[in-house]
Amino acid sequence: MEWKAHYESRKISPDQAASHVGNGQRIFLSGNASMPMALIRALASRADDLKDVELNHLLTFGEDPFKDHPGVRDNAWFLGPCIRDAVNEGKSDYIPIFLSEIARLVRSGNWPIHIAMIHVSPPDQFGYMSYGVECSVTKPCAEAAKMVIAQVNPRMPRALGDCFIHVSEVDYFVEAEEELFELPMKEASEVETKIGNNIASLIDDGDTLQLGIGGIPNAVLNALGNHKDLGIHTEMFSDGILPLLSAGVLNNQKKGIHRGKIITSFAMGSRDLYDAFDNNPLFEFHPSHYVNDPFIIAQNHQMAAINSAISIDLTGQVNSDSMGHTIYSGIGGQVDFIRGAARSVGGKPFIALPSTARGGKVSRIVPVLEPGAGVVTSRGDVHYVATEFGVVNLFGKSVRERTRLLISIAHPNFREELEKASYWLNRT
Repeated sequence: MEWKAHYESRKISPDQAASHVGNGQRIFLSGNASMPMALIRALASRADDLKDVELNHLLTFGEDPFKDHPGVRDNAWFLGPCIRDAVNEGKSDYIPIFLSEIARLVRSGNWPIHIAMIHVSPPDQFGYMSYGVECSVTKPCAEAAKMVIAQVNPRMPRALGDCFIHVSEVDYFVEAEEELFELPMKEASEVETKIGNNIASLIDDGDTLQLGIGGIPNAVLNALGNHKDLGIHTEMFSDGILPLLSAGVLNNQKKGIHRGKIITSFAMGSRDLYDAFDNNPLFEFHPSHYVNDPFIIAQNHQMAAINSAISIDLTGQVNSDSMGHTIYSGIGGQVDFIRGAARSVGGKPFIALPSTARGGKVSRIVPVLEPGAGVVTSRGDVHYVATEFGVVNLFGKSVRERTRLLISIAHPNFREELEKASYWLNRT
């Protein structure tokens, strides 16, 4: 077949791949669990020779191999521990953007990607390679890039859906087998378990779920074992869905769109998780501009979107990406799903957070947000808010009513303080 000749003639080494990067270029790197480490290591080895190279990506893990090389600068759409310090020290950059709109940015023509370094499965008999664990923004970035270099890894699962690139669309191939990044499943704490139980009490049979990763989402899933006919439409999932899938709780039969399918854009977890969706028609991976489109999300019946926050003020403004002026993560898909769920028939958008931080020393429910704190979900978008002390619904409530409701689910140690501080909101 013709694609095989193209593939064989374009196979190169990691060092040869890195040699295509030039000064002043913008490079896209697959992120999350799909970091193309063979390509990253090769690029890092020549970082001293480069100037004004910009790396764009979502979440990355491990040590940042470029942190001591000023000629190569991260400009990320979502921060992880790998580059968090560098961004807050001014050595790297952060782009606040909804996950659903990154494709529009890269397709606009005003924001060129010179090289996309991606991570894919080996080609099938037709020459198609799967993006595997990370389709979300990798697919549109590869389509928009002037050059595409693919790390081809037999350990990459063959995810199905709108999740493929043909050999003919790739300029160079680096064959490198290595294990994918795995994220251990986080056991829910006592507080997270209470929050999960509070949210699960409002989940109905037939709901379609969006959950992130971590203790609270896992706690919600752990509390849903007696439910029926649940579905999944989410930007990402992890191992927490597997027990419900095995038990038949997640059958996706009541969804308003993609009935019978789990819809996602990336996965991050254990090797068992990756094996579970390898070549499995139950799972469909699509780019984030589709999965996170609020108008697509809203077509699901009874959409329950569960997202976390760092803090929330007494008017309902939700801070999810920073601690004061310190950028912590990113906007991600929170607003996409909060708005999509709000427009779903019978939908429930949740913001979930423990009532306190720093070992109980500070309240996460605050009179006003810290200076510099990012309002990710506006007070007009917020609906349900959950802590370990209960769940309240702020939709359609006045500022006075919101104050009272949020104080009722704050930690008891801070309620009197919040009552006093809320005077300016409730004065007549």
